[in-house]
Amino acid sequence: MQFWGGALNSLRMLRSAVLATASAWVLVPQASLAQSSTQSGAQSLPSVTVTAPEARRRAAATPQRRALRSSVQAANRNRPQPQRDVGFVETPRGPVNGYVANRSSSGTKTNTPIMQTPQSVSVIGAEQIRDQKPNKLDEVLRYTAGVRAGTFGADTRNDWWLIRGFKSDDIGLFLDGMQLFYTSYASWKLQPSNMERVEVLRGPSAVLYGGSSPSGIVNVISKLPPAEPIRYVETGVNNFGNAYVGFDVGGPVATQPQDGKLFYRVVGQVQNGPTQVDFTPDNNYFIAPSFTWKPDADTTFTVLASASKQDTRGINFLPYVGTVTSASYGKIPTSFFGGDPSVDKFTREQEMLGYQFERHLTDDLTFRQNARFAHIDLTYRGYVGNDANQATATFNRYNWYAKNTANQADLDNQLEYRFNTGPVKHTMLFGVDLKGYQIDDYQAFGFGVPSISIFNPVYGAAETPLPTTPFRNFQITQKQAGTYLQDQMKLGNFTLVLSGRNDWVETTQVARDTGANVASRDDSKFSGRAGLIYNFDNGIAPYVSYSTSYNPIIGLNAQNQLFLPETAKQAEIGVKVAPKGFDGYFTASLFDLKRQNVATTTVTVPVLQNQTGEVTSRGIELEAVANATKELKFIGAFTAYHLFNSRDLDPSLVGKTPTNTPELLVSGWADYTFKDGPLEGFGFGGGVRYIGSSWADTANTLEVPAVVLGDLALHYEWQNWRTALNVINLTDKIYVASCASATSCFYGDRRRVTASVSYKW
Repeated sequence: MQFWGGALNSLRMLRSAVLATASAWVLVPQASLAQSSTQSGAQSLPSVTVTAPEARRRAAATPQRRALRSSVQAANRNRPQPQRDVGFVETPRGPVNGYVANRSSSGTKTNTPIMQTPQSVSVIGAEQIRDQKPNKLDEVLRYTAGVRAGTFGADTRNDWWLIRGFKSDDIGLFLDGMQLFYTSYASWKLQPSNMERVEVLRGPSAVLYGGSSPSGIVNVISKLPPAEPIRYVETGVNNFGNAYVGFDVGGPVATQPQDGKLFYRVVGQVQNGPTQVDFTPDNNYFIAPSFTWKPDADTTFTVLASASKQDTRGINFLPYVGTVTSASYGKIPTSFFGGDPSVDKFTREQEMLGYQFERHLTDDLTFRQNARFAHIDLTYRGYVGNDANQATATFNRYNWYAKNTANQADLDNQLEYRFNTGPVKHTMLFGVDLKGYQIDDYQAFGFGVPSISIFNPVYGAAETPLPTTPFRNFQITQKQAGTYLQDQMKLGNFTLVLSGRNDWVETTQVARDTGANVASRDDSKFSGRAGLIYNFDNGIAPYVSYSTSYNPIIGLNAQNQLFLPETAKQAEIGVKVAPKGFDGYFTASLFDLKRQNVATTTVTVPVLQNQTGEVTSRGIELEAVANATKELKFIGAFTAYHLFNSRDLDPSLVGKTPTNTPELLVSGWADYTFKDGPLEGFGFGGGVRYIGSSWADTANTLEVPAVVLGDLALHYEWQNWRTALNVINLTDKIYVASCASATSCFYGDRRRVTASVSYKW
């Protein structure tokens, strides 16, 4: 620790400069665009990845190397030639072979085998996403160990998930290794069709990424421009009448005289139509152009852009009595809309623009720089539920309005150096990253909205005016700079990972109406991680790790004060098993995670948050993933943990489990496709998900029952065509996904049947 302390004293001199740079980033004019994608089927360029030193070893004689490169470039000048007889070569930013990923960069920011990473990592590839046909990101995560996806059920607005029992969608979402956090309502929306892979890294990750969820992160990897041409179109519709059409085109650009040095991709989708809730459409418009330029074998530059728009309406906040249990009038229909179509709306406009740059300076030294600017403009208006009157079967409501605009800028510089000290092989990573975030947060609410009949609702009455004075009207700016150092040391079958980081953060809160500086904070904190894994020759790899975390929460508590930074620490032991000759692996992990200054939801109206103390999560996770045969792929997950308040301002809540949080999750999915014979091209798949019971109140007296759900997939491929039928909640089980309180319960997805057809050429 003396070494780290000395290093940090030197690095503190950078503080003013890097924070000033972060400030400049966040004030960049509101741009439009950023990021990429595709449909499974084409091998993406291995851009912005680092191969093992042995794989890149050049000849000792530089003139011979240059002569060889010149001859290769001349031979390939007309069009880049595909590699022959090398099979599938995986990179951390490229496709996954079937369901089994062997490499990931999320846990180390380097190209590292999952079996040599002393931390829990799960990877969902594009093929699994295609087979399961998720409608949004949280549905992608439904079969992943340690993750409770879709916390608020059939909500079309946002993606929601818990990792190891903690809410992580707000500060745990990453895109291409850079954070997309949000506060208030300024949430981001990513499209499943735009994802090459989704990596779930469980446990604290602040040592590499700065402020983030201590329970883990979800890192979405964009699909990149492919090395070979792809032309793909798809259309589909579900049983609610929600239809979509999408396209994916890309490949090398024929330019003279440098054919094959420029690659492009354009992905787009239009989705329109109703959902299971009356007057609640799910309309999405999305486009993502990208291009990659490779001027030589050592340099890759990729630009990724995207723009999207969503039109929907807010979720129903329903009472416990009337959803989980029957009221005097029975249960509220899942199709009931508690707002008013003439008033309610939820619109999101989102643009991103970024790039990924990589340069191999020598055989052993690589520089990477990743950057992105993102902008969001969101409006949320409507009448929100506030319990029900059992005697009259009417739904009580309050008036609500939120207008959020936010900018986020990220810049991550990495220098990777690979060297040996005697028998020890090192992969050293040094990085400096900057984050800038700014949000204009305007919120207003009031009472006086007439109640509405649950079974015979009448809409279209005169709109109830909002109060002229908002309860929240602030601009919050946060500038964060961090520097990190990591060494992956490999000695024989041992791999030791040591990581350290320091963050400097400035947060300010300004009143938007007067411009007055209301509050400000300056924070600085060190985070560390140590992990050790041993790879036996038989494929068994036990590991142990310990990490600390720091997260400077952006936002305001129920008293309109800046949140205090959150800290956490975790110890984890586990084992990973990859049997020889078997394309798959099994993992088991035990963890003890303590999280301080946790933001918890209040039971007031409107729903706000306070920081109450410490929450502990202890549990076990089991996961299996395999391409068992050329026809059969499967995944399985088991998660059991005990989540409880280990410290709280209210002593009566110590030992209680927070609301919304099931403590047992079990799931399994398999897909079988005939590869020959009369049924060649036909396949079927299915899965079962068990979601354990949870609590609807902080005192743990109102229980939300457990539920078992089944999913189904049928598909057929013939020549360039593919048709599919996907069903979620096969038995059409009516259930409550969770309750935040006794007046805030949320129905889960009813049976959704999606028929789709696609064509590629």
